[in-house]
Amino acid sequence: MAERLRLLLLFGGRSAEHDVSCVTAASVARALDPARYEVVPVAITTEGEWLLATEAQRAIERGAAALPRAFAVAGEPVAAPSDPGSPELVVRAPGGADLRVDVVLPLLHGPYGEDGTVQGLLELAGLPYVGSGVLGSAVGMDKIMMKRAFAAAGLPVARYRSLRDGHDARAFADRAEAELGLPCFVKPSNMGSSVGVSKAHDRRELDAAIALALEYDEWIVAEEAVVGREIEVAVLGDDPPTASVPGEIVPGAEFYDYADKYERDDAVLLAPAPLDRERADEARHLAVAAFEACRCEAMARVDLFLEETEGGRGFLVNELNTIPGFTPISMYPRLWEASGISYASLIDRLVELALARHGRRARRAGRQLPHPGRDTTEA
Repeated sequence: MAERLRLLLLFGGRSAEHDVSCVTAASVARALDPARYEVVPVAITTEGEWLLATEAQRAIERGAAALPRAFAVAGEPVAAPSDPGSPELVVRAPGGADLRVDVVLPLLHGPYGEDGTVQGLLELAGLPYVGSGVLGSAVGMDKIMMKRAFAAAGLPVARYRSLRDGHDARAFADRAEAELGLPCFVKPSNMGSSVGVSKAHDRRELDAAIALALEYDEWIVAEEAVVGREIEVAVLGDDPPTASVPGEIVPGAEFYDYADKYERDDAVLLAPAPLDRERADEARHLAVAAFEACRCEAMARVDLFLEETEGGRGFLVNELNTIPGFTPISMYPRLWEASGISYASLIDRLVELALARHGRRARRAGRQLPHPGRDTTEA
């Protein structure tokens, strides 16, 4: 039997989506093949401490049936590598045993995990990891920069306005009301899972929505409320990436909020979405174009709106998520299930992509630049 890969499952984190990450990690651990992977669960506390999650590890060793709905963020502190540029990340288990891992699966939603920070740490450690690299993660996390990337690539987007904390919030509200209309959505620029997101129907709600979003991020965005269908496409792979069948979300609430995504399971996912072939192909094309505009790699879920009313603009690219939810009710794995790729096979494919990218980059690592002042022109 082939030697198992030691996979570091990284969850928790410092963002407001900490609890979501713990649920996602337990779901992924349940799907990992124990004959193929030795799973090392490492949790990050809300204060930023890294722990070997011993309780989660014991549950994993007992088998899938013993896994809880969410992993506890508790355990022994992980010893930091003495050399941050070491090609191996060493996790020191209780008792002093060193666990050298082969690949990292980050399941850290939101800031300090999905935004390129952890990806940069793993690059310094020389470790393969699942998902987009530093650039794609950073652009995909920030809604303002993401929309700018979409626009630069010529993709259709809804109208939006942005504000930085410390600037005139009242003037921003005036402008949003006049230029976007009410209702409109207000969101933190660096957040996901609908955390800190509000739909403002009047000026009082708009002022409250701006204040709430600024509690989560220094930059916020106001977006027009598009009246249309919510279409999602899952993207997988790299050069070229492939798109799943489109799905359609029918929210259980007024919009697809946090509770719909992770608590109630009230939202209805239609997969495939009831679209004709031309529309479905257009959605898939736009999803791949959005993925490439942000320099994403390996995986992302791309969210679209479809305006079908008279005078409607057709598809509009809303946003993408580089570490989409992986819970049993999450849309990313469900869309790939509808496209013929099982949950377990999807994770296997993502690990393969991580190892392949690491191999490509390793071949270029250490190449020396010309010495300053040295003449490198041909004689």
